[in-house]
Amino acid sequence: MLETLIVVTLIAACAAAGMIGLVLVRERTSTREAREEQGKLLSGFSQAISAQMASLATVQNAQIDSFALRLEQVRTTLQDNLARVHELQRLSAKETRDTLEQRLERLQQDNSAKLEQMRQTVDEKLHATLESRLSESFRQVSERLEQVHKGLGEMQSLAAGVGDLKKVLSGVKTRGVLGEVQLGALLEQVLTPEQYEKNVATRPGSRERVEFAIRMPGQGRDADALWLPVDAKFPLEDFQRLQAAQEAADPAAVEEAASALEARVRLEARSIAEKYVEAPYTTEFAVLYVPFEGLYAEVLRRPGLFEQVQRDLRVTICGPTTLSALLNSLQMGFRTLAIQRRSSEVWQVLGGVKAEFGKFGEVLANTKRQLQTVANSIELAETRTRQIERKLKDVEALPEGAAARLEEASGGNVVRLPKD
Repeated sequence: MLETLIVVTLIAACAAAGMIGLVLVRERTSTREAREEQGKLLSGFSQAISAQMASLATVQNAQIDSFALRLEQVRTTLQDNLARVHELQRLSAKETRDTLEQRLERLQQDNSAKLEQMRQTVDEKLHATLESRLSESFRQVSERLEQVHKGLGEMQSLAAGVGDLKKVLSGVKTRGVLGEVQLGALLEQVLTPEQYEKNVATRPGSRERVEFAIRMPGQGRDADALWLPVDAKFPLEDFQRLQAAQEAADPAAVEEAASALEARVRLEARSIAEKYVEAPYTTEFAVLYVPFEGLYAEVLRRPGLFEQVQRDLRVTICGPTTLSALLNSLQMGFRTLAIQRRSSEVWQVLGGVKAEFGKFGEVLANTKRQLQTVANSIELAETRTRQIERKLKDVEALPEGAAARLEEASGGNVVRLPKD
């Protein structure tokens, strides 16, 4: 390529020289000789150019042949290199594939061994857990069955107790005892033993005794006590028939059972009023106690029954809650009266204290006078003592040794005078 550039440069220089010669010849002369000379120059220039072009073509052909030879060598070298690269790649891929296969095989073996170990560990843990869970479940089931067995035994005992209670409640006397016990428990919880008594004959000359009677305040002696009669009644059969009719949804049977219960309550209230109420030995009214709130609710549900019994027969019907409220009200009244009585006693005590305090003032004045006399006597004695001391100042005191000898000689009967 450099040689071609040199040849092209020479040709261009020759052409430029020819053109310059032509221009100079044209400037010098325009004659025929000049034209001939120009033709010769041009012919020589063309021949030179042809020779140069031929030489250039030869050189270029030689260069092209050399370049083609080089290209063939490069192509051969590249093919050899590519063949070696392909072979190296094939060998490397084979080695890589063999290495990967070996590693995959070792990895599969390791995974299989680890999976087998994990399976054994999981089997052992599952077996141990299953055994512990099954043991715990069997233990819990055994405990539950034991509790169920105990519960069945308790239910059997309860059923037997319910049967016994049913037998107890089937008797009129035992039902009365149950109501009496419950009434006694309520009175014991609210009142003190001095505020009520059991089995009291509230009417003078009568053999009828009420179950409980509350001692009302206002009387000073027990013989003249004012009583509030409280009696328990338990009409269970009428109440059970009413409940059975309500469960059967039979309006006619419900009305009939409710009317029978109402008649029974009126009869019991009349009996209490006739047997136990006698003013002024008792209060103007008595209390009929029913031991169940359901029975008391049925009594209140009957229109006008509670008011009519209270107004005509002077008997107040109470359930457990109502009786507790009534007893609490009475207890508050008792406490208020006790406070009033205590207040009068306190005023009496204060009056006595006032009288005693006046006497104490007189005694205190006498004591003050006596103390004043004693103080005057003590003051006079002090004055006499100071006078004696002034008179004894001129008396000479004995020396210590002489005083001791004198005391020994007199047998300790020497009176020593105080020193100045």
